[in-house]
Amino acid sequence: HSMSEKRKDPEVTDDVNDTPKDTQPAEKAQKTDVSTEQPKQTVEDSLENSEEEMKTSWDGTGTQEELMYKDECILVDENDVVVGHENKYASHRFVPETPTGKLHRAFSVFLFNEEGKLLLQQRASDKITFPDVWTNTCCSHPLYGYSPTEIDTPEDLANLTLFGVKRAAVRKLDQELGIKKDDIPIENFKYLTRLHYCAKDEVTYGPDAEWGEHEVDYILFIKAKVSMTPNPEEVRDTKYVTAEELKEMMHVDSGLKWSPWFRIIAEKFLYEWWESLETALTTDKFVDNTTIHHVL
Repeated sequence: HSMSEKRKDPEVTDDVNDTPKDTQPAEKAQKTDVSTEQPKQTVEDSLENSEEEMKTSWDGTGTQEELMYKDECILVDENDVVVGHENKYASHRFVPETPTGKLHRAFSVFLFNEEGKLLLQQRASDKITFPDVWTNTCCSHPLYGYSPTEIDTPEDLANLTLFGVKRAAVRKLDQELGIKKDDIPIENFKYLTRLHYCAKDEVTYGPDAEWGEHEVDYILFIKAKVSMTPNPEEVRDTKYVTAEELKEMMHVDSGLKWSPWFRIIAEKFLYEWWESLETALTTDKFVDNTTIHHVL
């Protein structure tokens, strides 16, 4: 599948390391030239420049199939260094050319109400990857092509601003659950850590599944009183739970299906953070902006 014809701006190339073609205007070549004195920043700088030219001309909504081609994931290496961008379709294909898809950035929001209950969602039946599974409040991707940018730099991680993934979280909480930004101020999101995992969607498609997730996942907590109008294209069901209720729901006897990333987070981190929720939200006790937990 060639995805380039689906894009609004055919001049934006998939691989930002490509040398601009001679036929492109001089200023275009200048903007996408990634040879600067700061090698670690070059790809991010180049992406931001071409993002400015692209200027997303749609509102982020559409059918699952449309979003697969329009949404541009931010590709990274195993150290979470940005290496380019690719549409969601190609990023999630587990096929011979890309047996583990294309590693990209993601986020997982855990939203707690005033009583400290966690909001879960069950993904819609129409979702192409992991339909009908239960998972945390919202899991999606910061995207290339948005202004203001959703691409965080190493500096953003070092100083824990991370407005890129947080903007993406606000955008998707609205699009998936109808939660408005006034209920979830961006400064209230608390970044905790990153998880690198890879999971073929065998739950849906069996051992020969051609879809899956391969992500560096930024984990975000927030406590908020929200009203919801879930989008049926995205969400089948929602439920607020206590830690004990979640453990019961996740018991093998429940018969419920769970997303692989949520299982990993629940097994490795969630309950310790949840038990000390105020500490997790208001201090840096559980914050780790240097480690990437590789669970492969």
